[in-house]
Amino acid sequence: MLFMRWASTEKRLAVYDPFDSLPKKTKKSYLEAIKIFEGQDTRRRGHVEFIYAALAKMQEFGVQKDLEVYKALVDVLPKGKFIPQNIFQAEFMHYPKQQQCAVDLLEQMEDNKVMPDSEMEQMLLNVFGKRGIPLRKFWRIMYWMPKFKNLSPWFLPDSLPADTLELATLAIQRITSVDPDTKISIWQTEEIEACLDKTWVVSAQSEAQHVLLSEQPDEEPLVVKGPFDVYLRDQVVSYFMLIGKTRPEFKDNTDDDDVSNIEKPPGIPGVIGTPKLPAVRHTTVHEQDNGTIVAICATGTSSRDSLLSWIRLLEKYDNPVLRNIPVIFTLTSPSNDIAVQETQPATEGNKTEKKNTSL
Repeated sequence: MLFMRWASTEKRLAVYDPFDSLPKKTKKSYLEAIKIFEGQDTRRRGHVEFIYAALAKMQEFGVQKDLEVYKALVDVLPKGKFIPQNIFQAEFMHYPKQQQCAVDLLEQMEDNKVMPDSEMEQMLLNVFGKRGIPLRKFWRIMYWMPKFKNLSPWFLPDSLPADTLELATLAIQRITSVDPDTKISIWQTEEIEACLDKTWVVSAQSEAQHVLLSEQPDEEPLVVKGPFDVYLRDQVVSYFMLIGKTRPEFKDNTDDDDVSNIEKPPGIPGVIGTPKLPAVRHTTVHEQDNGTIVAICATGTSSRDSLLSWIRLLEKYDNPVLRNIPVIFTLTSPSNDIAVQETQPATEGNKTEKKNTSL
C-alpha cells in the first residue's frame, strides 16, 4: 500500500491599506487616496471595506470634522444599484451591508458634530433611493442636530484656540458664569519674587466672594482643592478652588402667633402695627454644603508652586485679609512637580509668605 504525505503549507492574506503608504497625513493626501481607489475599478469592488478603513483613519489625518471628506466617501458608493424596487426590498433592508456602512458613516458625522447639507441628501438619494435606511438616518440627524447645536448657553467657537491660556480663560468664564459680577484676571507668577514655576494664572473672583473672604475667621484655614476637570468639546482644562468655611445658617426663632409685643406706629393712636421682622441673610451661590468658594483659578502647570503664587497674587490684589489666614493645599503632587522652598524665619517682611505656604 502506498501512503502519500502532503506537506501542509500555511497561507495568510495580507490586507493592503492605501492610507498607510501616504507620505503626509493631510486632507489633500486623504482625498487623493479616495480618488486613486475610485480610478482602480469602475465597479468599485471592496468599497465597503475601503470606507470603513477610511473612517478609521480620519482621526489620524485630522479630517474627522470636515464635511467635504464625508461627501467624498459617500461618492465612493455605486449609484443606482442599491435602490429598492418594491416595498419588500425597502422594508427588508435591500443590500444591508452597504446600507449599514452608510449609516455608520452618518453616525461618525453625528459623533463629531458635523452638520450634513442638502447636497449629501441628494447623494444618499441617488445611491439608496428615498426608501433607504441611510436617508431616514439623514432626516433624523437634520431634525435633531439643529435643535442641539445652539442649546448650550456657553458659546464656543467652531475651532477652539490652540493656546492653552485662551482655553483656560474660556473654561473659567464657563465655570463662573453663575455669577455675572465675576471678574477674571490674568496674572504672571513672575510678579512674585520667590516663585519657582514661571507660568500664567487665570483667576476669577466676584464682589460677593470678596465679602465672603473678608468674613472668614482668622483661625479657620482656607483650603485649595483640585484639580477638577472641565471639558470644552474634546479639550480638558484643570482648575482649582479656594474654599473657606460656610457661614452659620440663619435661624429665625420668632413666633408668628405671639401677639404680646405688637408695636404701634407712632402718632396714630388706636392703630395696630406689624411686628418688626428680623433681618434675613440671603445665601449666595458660592456657599455650598462642603464650604464657601471664595476664588477659582487655572494655571499653566497646575503645580503647587503656581498655586502658591496664585494665593500671593490674590493677597496682592484686593485681598489683604489673606495675610492673616493660613492656606492648606490638599492636591496630590504630580511626579514632576516643582518643590516649594522652605520659608525663612518669620520677620516683619516675610510673615505673610510663611502663613500662605502651608502644605
